[in-house]
Amino acid sequence: MTDEQLLRYSRHILLDALGIEGQQGILNSHALVIGAGGLGSPAALYLASAGMGKITLVDNDTVDFTNLQRQILHIQDRVGMPKVASGKIALTAMNPEIEIVALQQRLSGEALDTLVASADIVLDCTDNFATRHAINRACVHHRKPLVSGAAVRFDGQISVYDLRRDDSPCYHCLFPEGEDVEETRCATMGVFAPLTGIIGTMQAAEALKLAANIGESLTGRLLLLDTLEMEWRSVKFKKDPGCAVCGPNGNGRSGEYLRQADADRESATGVCHRDSSAQAD
Repeated sequence: MTDEQLLRYSRHILLDALGIEGQQGILNSHALVIGAGGLGSPAALYLASAGMGKITLVDNDTVDFTNLQRQILHIQDRVGMPKVASGKIALTAMNPEIEIVALQQRLSGEALDTLVASADIVLDCTDNFATRHAINRACVHHRKPLVSGAAVRFDGQISVYDLRRDDSPCYHCLFPEGEDVEETRCATMGVFAPLTGIIGTMQAAEALKLAANIGESLTGRLLLLDTLEMEWRSVKFKKDPGCAVCGPNGNGRSGEYLRQADADRESATGVCHRDSSAQAD
């Protein structure tokens, strides 16, 4: 660590639980942030300020005027710019010494799989179940820790799926794919601006703890926030031994999900697959 880094991160280093060793772990880590919107904005900003050595920011969208209410990576002068390009400007201004990779693309199949394999920690900052399940399958397959957040209206939630651990549940254990779950998005339902900041910042905190190898993560716990009442609830959950993704015969463990994705693409005729896009809220 250089003298400049020792000074820049001195307030981290002063923390007994973190120290130089923990900060070095952060500097050596690569975080994949999928979604550069309401959640991805504060998450990426705090990862950058804290010295996450490499941040790969992925989003296929462009900055819209309606985003500015909550997506703090972006400013009015960058409306119409790809979100990842706008995000890279903001993150580089925050911390020019770290590596920022900006990818404007839709993630699916092998492209998603390759990115997850290259990262140390994955942050799901997207807004739809299909993409969340696709990210989860790749994280299960490559045994990468996944920090997942969600926010809509006045309600937020966050959990960690530390898939390096054999006893960790995955996203599918908690929210099985294919069940009749109502999907709501802020584009149609609205979202309270500070809520995305609270949840996104907590995603950064959990990712930094994982990188520094400190504290207890939210693995096996789902935190729920009601900002109208400003009340938190914590729900404990366990790994599903028969999970179709992370169980002994799950498609995430075997990589079967990739073969299925290839088959789907071969049979498609311009149809948009359920797990084909990674969009921010």
